Amino acid sequence: MPEYLAPGVFVEEVSFRSKSIEGVSTTTTGFIGPCRYGPVTEAPDILTSLTEFERSYGDGSLMAFGADGSTTGANYLWQAARSFFEEGGKRLYVSRVFRPRSGSYPTTLSDAFGAAPYADGHGRLLVGSAPDQFRIVARYPGAMGNLQVRFGVKLGPNVLGALPDPGGGGGLVPTLANLADGDVVWISTAGAHLATPATGAHPPAAVRGIGDLPLYVARRSVAGVWSFSAGVRPDAAAPAATTFSLADFALTLTPGSGDAIRPVSLSLEVLTADGRSLGAWGGLPLEPAHKTAGVPDGVFDLFSLAGPTSAGLPVVLLNGSDATSNLIDNGSDLLKALDALSTGLDLKITQIEWDDAGQNELESLRRKFERGLSAMAWLAGGNDGLLPGRTEYEGRADPTQDYATGLKQFEAIEDISIVAAPGSTWKAASRADDVAAITNLLIAHAEKMRYRIAVLDAHEGMKIADVRKLKAKLDSKYAALYYPWVTVFDGITRQPLNLPPSGFVAGIYARNDTERAVYKAPANEVVRGAIGFETLINTAQQEVLNPEGINCFRFFEGRGNRLWGARTISSDPEWKYVNLRRYFAYLERSIDKGTQWAVFEPNGEALWANVRATVRDFLVNEWAGGALLGDKPDKAFFVRCDRSTMTQNDLDNGRLVCLIGVAPLRPAEFVIFRIGQWTADQKS
Repeated sequence: MPEYLAPGVFVEEVSFRSKSIEGVSTTTTGFIGPCRYGPVTEAPDILTSLTEFERSYGDGSLMAFGADGSTTGANYLWQAARSFFEEGGKRLYVSRVFRPRSGSYPTTLSDAFGAAPYADGHGRLLVGSAPDQFRIVARYPGAMGNLQVRFGVKLGPNVLGALPDPGGGGGLVPTLANLADGDVVWISTAGAHLATPATGAHPPAAVRGIGDLPLYVARRSVAGVWSFSAGVRPDAAAPAATTFSLADFALTLTPGSGDAIRPVSLSLEVLTADGRSLGAWGGLPLEPAHKTAGVPDGVFDLFSLAGPTSAGLPVVLLNGSDATSNLIDNGSDLLKALDALSTGLDLKITQIEWDDAGQNELESLRRKFERGLSAMAWLAGGNDGLLPGRTEYEGRADPTQDYATGLKQFEAIEDISIVAAPGSTWKAASRADDVAAITNLLIAHAEKMRYRIAVLDAHEGMKIADVRKLKAKLDSKYAALYYPWVTVFDGITRQPLNLPPSGFVAGIYARNDTERAVYKAPANEVVRGAIGFETLINTAQQEVLNPEGINCFRFFEGRGNRLWGARTISSDPEWKYVNLRRYFAYLERSIDKGTQWAVFEPNGEALWANVRATVRDFLVNEWAGGALLGDKPDKAFFVRCDRSTMTQNDLDNGRLVCLIGVAPLRPAEFVIFRIGQWTADQKS
């Protein structure tokens, strides 16, 4: 309550209406399964198209499981995503599961990159030997991680300029423009490249640049004085002093005379094995320890294991055994690595000899730098691992390490209303226990999360007797089983392909909810992507399957391929229908989210009345939209929140109890017309 302590006019805002409840989305779907590329431990992002799926998780090419790649199968997760969006789905989360050929997948990136080469499925290239080893590693495992990485090194424009002498001498003073602290620069003087060591036209013996090139790291002091550091390691032949200023040169750099200080930048492009670009980055500092405004932005920071800007970038670059090392401390490992990768060049870019021949060689190299030197790296060893099983689908989670895998990832995403594991029932005959465990995990996940339904796939190639045996082992009001597999024309193999139905069903759920409503049964709907079904079901066969809660796909002459069932696998007749289960999940979650404001409010008559009005307004809107049975609201639902629903013990323990009853609509599963003969003189 506001305080009134001094005379005046007080304007206050008050509310004269109850709170409102907004209906939640029921179409957001979560798919779990193996794919060609993408994150395994990172939290999944929402996808709104197949293009976004391919950008994060790879294309639909076949996947090869097994140590020798002999077990080859369709990319069922990609196929399910395509079917989902074609059937009308809008929002999709994907949890990628991956089973490496050796052990279990590491839970942190640093563990993954420390694993034995190729055992963890990451494509990689190792240049040099430890500890000065330059490593390029695909960020995520998979055969699609055998990427191409193109590096480029190029000289920028001359940044050496001149200003009038502030001392009034009438001369010019050299200045540097558009140069940042930590930039690597190429320093050259007029005619110096043709001079002999005796002239002193090149840097002193102790300071000959990085990798024996006239490359230096520019440093700017607080007072604005520029100095330059070289990357030669101190040894018997090279004194420790490796820093100098412009005055240390025997020849003074003079603007306009051909003297130049030119920044050297690095560019990087990542391409797939077939040459499709995944991204290009230019103007990268060559100095790994480079900072801008105190923030590290070198190439090893940008493409780091877990940097703030590195998430989602396709590759990781590691500079020797110490990821924090720089050109000065690490003896130009980056340049050495690029030199080693430049096998197609007829000129080495390091180890220049400082003599007459070396100066001519250096001049030729400068021209190559101006045109741009390039080096290509081909990553190898990436693989699809082994066929994932129960362990990978169940996943692991550790809040202290901020990671989750498998179904554990979906527990942190409350928007998901539909979950499925497309392809998890593939080759079920050879791994029956694993497949049964994955199915049970999916059901348990939906029951735990309460506001979700699990879409279950029958096994590939199942006969009617087999699918009945499968259903006999299942019972849940949070899951629905679909049979048989759907036949499509595969654009990858250009052959008919049988796919698990869950991708199509999830898309049909979403289309049904969008075009009609969640309370309408998601059945009698056309399967847009189907050219047929693995098994053709007739009416007599469905009369056996439908009462047992097995939803069938049917072909009808003149009406096409349709989904012709909408039952859960529950033995409880109260939760027989999919739309009833999903509609109650919609009501419960909407009320859950829309009444959070009531927590910690004074638990009395005013609050009870407000809660009743809030819920009633929401249900009236549902009744008016045709979701509830009854010709007036009082017959369609009731809301009680008063002394009749709460005892004094409830009040003493801070509990507010609201009782809500609704009369939902059930589908007209059997439409019956009774026809008999009638004559005009017969009384009805």
